[in-house]
Amino acid sequence: MVKELWKGNEAIAEAAVRAGMEAYFGYPITPQTELLEYLSRRMPELGRVFIQAESELAAINMVYGAAVAGAYTMTSSSSPGMSLMQEGLSYIAASNVPCVIVDMMRGGPGLGNLGASQADYFQLTKGGGHGDYRPIVYAPNSVQEAVDITYRAFEIAEKYRTIVIIAGDGNIGQIMEPAEMPPMKTLEKKDKGWELTGAKGRARRWITSLYLQTEELEAENLRLREKEALIRENEVCYEERWTEHAELLVVAFGSAARGAWSAVKEARERGIMAGFFRPISLSPFPYTRLEELSQHVKEILVVECNAGQMVEDVRLAVGSQAMVKFYGRMGGTVPLPDEILTEIITYETTSAYRVTAQPEMPELALMA
Repeated sequence: MVKELWKGNEAIAEAAVRAGMEAYFGYPITPQTELLEYLSRRMPELGRVFIQAESELAAINMVYGAAVAGAYTMTSSSSPGMSLMQEGLSYIAASNVPCVIVDMMRGGPGLGNLGASQADYFQLTKGGGHGDYRPIVYAPNSVQEAVDITYRAFEIAEKYRTIVIIAGDGNIGQIMEPAEMPPMKTLEKKDKGWELTGAKGRARRWITSLYLQTEELEAENLRLREKEALIRENEVCYEERWTEHAELLVVAFGSAARGAWSAVKEARERGIMAGFFRPISLSPFPYTRLEELSQHVKEILVVECNAGQMVEDVRLAVGSQAMVKFYGRMGGTVPLPDEILTEIITYETTSAYRVTAQPEMPELALMA
């Protein structure tokens, strides 16, 4: 396949179409409106369902209904819209039906602005809605990665009958980059064994989130925990570079990771033993790998476009094995490489260690 120049929002929309999305329901809100606009043309021309709902509340409940009927379903929104969807998300999680959701985060709280922000981290990764549940959350840092994740998201959602969220921001949604589109999947109608399509000729099926008996509810919540454990075992995803001999580790995700990686490269050229770690799956979070890395690094610098949210998960992973520092920008601003480099140099010069020799630097250590 040939790479083409794609805007992030439109690339995600096309990737969803090629993954077999049968129904999309959404409500326009910047910085993700191009995604909705693209699908308003693309879905009807393929004979698939596109509905601009009257609100985000309506959109997520349309997703819920289509997912219960077994359709490959998606919606997209931005931070205030995601807040409005939380009740529906909780019902979807409790009902064990699959769906894909795209969140192009705004600055906040409140209406905020359209700038690149990662202020929805807590809301997305810790469940957001009421009850004990955790969705799968992926954070791409390029248009190509957003395409690849979207294409696979439907398969993962279906595999675990769960919510998969793609967490982007104004940069990921608006940037134009070369990307290679995956092939178009053929839509196949088959009985999945759980969807509600009418009981003629077969036994009745039930999909519900209502368990009035305490024993039933506890058993259902335990099944959700078992599913989350299986997801943690199989779906943790991250990228790391130059971590083998690193003494200072820079951790960032999404848009913030682009500047962080540039700063790490510059630091290495200056003789500072910096490494780079990027969680791609924010939920499940790569606790185990970060804990392993913390055993030989002395300091960890977490860079985010918020007041410090992922840094709490990093501290959970690292414990007392390494010092964890944080650098963040708010207001819709992505930390620039020079700013991050200044933080790296500050830590390097004020730390008890100084590095005098550099081992060979591999290009890419691991992508799981």
